[in-house]
Order: sequence, then structure tokens, then C-alpha cells
Amino acid sequence: MQQLLQNGRFAVSTWSLHRLLGAVHAYSPDPGKSAAPKEPYGPGAAALIDVPAALAARGIHRLEICSFHLPSLETGYLNELRDAMAASNVLFQTLLVEDGDPSHPETAERDVEWMARWIDIAAALGAERMRVIAGKQKPTEENLARAARHLNWLADKAEGSGVRVVVENWFDLLPSPVEMNWLLDRLDGEVGLNGDLGNWSAPAKYEGLADIMRRAEICHAKAEYGAAGLDGDDYRRCLEMCERAGYAGPFTLIYDSPFFPDEWDGILLQKQFIEGFLREAPARKTG
Repeated sequence: MQQLLQNGRFAVSTWSLHRLLGAVHAYSPDPGKSAAPKEPYGPGAAALIDVPAALAARGIHRLEICSFHLPSLETGYLNELRDAMAASNVLFQTLLVEDGDPSHPETAERDVEWMARWIDIAAALGAERMRVIAGKQKPTEENLARAARHLNWLADKAEGSGVRVVVENWFDLLPSPVEMNWLLDRLDGEVGLNGDLGNWSAPAKYEGLADIMRRAEICHAKAEYGAAGLDGDDYRRCLEMCERAGYAGPFTLIYDSPFFPDEWDGILLQKQFIEGFLREAPARKTG
């Protein structure tokens, strides 16, 4: 809790800056995929190592990094990036490992062993957490049980590293609170939850979020955008569900829209929206 107070309630994921950062490296357990840099979002205009200072300049002191945004996994680079975060007083909240499928009937073991290799990388960078994909298969009993077994193994591998493994309400394996709660119950607190506000579809997502956010440690606060900009009604309702669930952790600002050409504009608008919502909280409780 002290660290939350010190570093504030806002984080930014590098996914929110994917056009600014440009190149991605598709690290994968699949030997057919190449980690050579590609530019699906354009060439970019900034380097990852400069992001901590850019965050701090905007009053944000928590960072999440997508694995594919790391231009190198060499020790020297990891040390430089960690130093850059420390120099800007930016906490590395989560390394987001963006591939692998612990629920797959044929490749789950290969994939989770690959995920385990990211624990040392997360630890070298000083990450508090490492978010992995719980599974991409349909939510059958067999697939859910397979994911639970492999995720428990992964949590055991992370023990003593200082890095906590978390999963997200994401992909086909976890389409509702039923599957999400089943999985978390089998993980018995050894794996945490990053609740994402944008991965489930309305209208069912609201009650779903009210259910699972009671168990969340961190939150991807993704906003929806339409032709007129940010969908304030949807964003507010999602935040209300977090409040109803008693969620009191940080909000990671996820901007994923072409509405603002400058991604920082979308990020800061969402920060402003949540700040306004939090300021109104006492009035809601007494009103």
C-alpha cells in the first residue's frame, strides 16, 4: 500500500504508445516465428528507454512494458532500462508476456516453459509482476484444468524471484466470471489477477467486472472510442463496477484508438477522466 501511495494510482502500458514506439519484436515459443523487428504501426519516433522520463514528466510513475517492445534481451540493455526507470522514479509494475498458451492440448508445456524464461528478465528489470496469457482455447473443463496445472507450475518457478505471476480476463478460455473465478480458485492465490475493463463485451461485461474486480491486484483501464471520442458512459460504468467491487489498486491507462493522432492525448484524457471519477467518490457514498 505504501508503494501505491508513493507512485500514485496511474500506470501506462507501452501498448498505449505502440505508434510512438514503432518496431515490435515477436518473441514467441513458436520456432516458426521470428523476433526480428517489424513495423506494423510505422517506424516510431521514440525509444523505449526514453519512456520512463516521458512518463515522469507527465506525473505518472508506473510503467507496464509489452514483451514485444523490448528491443533487446541482453543483460546490458536490461540494466540500462532498469536504470532509466530508477532515474525517473518510475516503478516497473508489470512485464506483459505477449505469447504462449498454457491451455493448448499440444503445445502448453512448451509454451509455459518459454514463459518461465521471462521470469529472470522480469526480475532483472525490477518488475513487480509478470502478466501471462492464461489460455486461448475454448473453456472446456479439460482446457481450464490444463491451464490451471501449468500456471501453478509457473508460479512455483517464480517463487523467490520477487516477481508475481498474474493473468487477465482475456481470450477464449476466460469469457465470463464463471471461468475466471474457477481458474483463480484453482490457483489458490499463487497467481493474481489483472482485470481488464475492455476485454469483455457490453452489456454483460459490467456485472462481470463487478464480480471479478474484487479479486484484482491491478487493472487495465481501457476506454472505448467512437466517432465523437471517448465513450464516457461506458468508461464511467466500468469504473463504477470497480468501485462496487472494492477495487483500490492502480489503473493502467490503455489507449488503443486512432482518435487522437498523438497517443499521449488519449492517455492523459483517460487519466483526467478517472481522476474526476475518483474525486466524486465521497459524494457518491454520501449521496
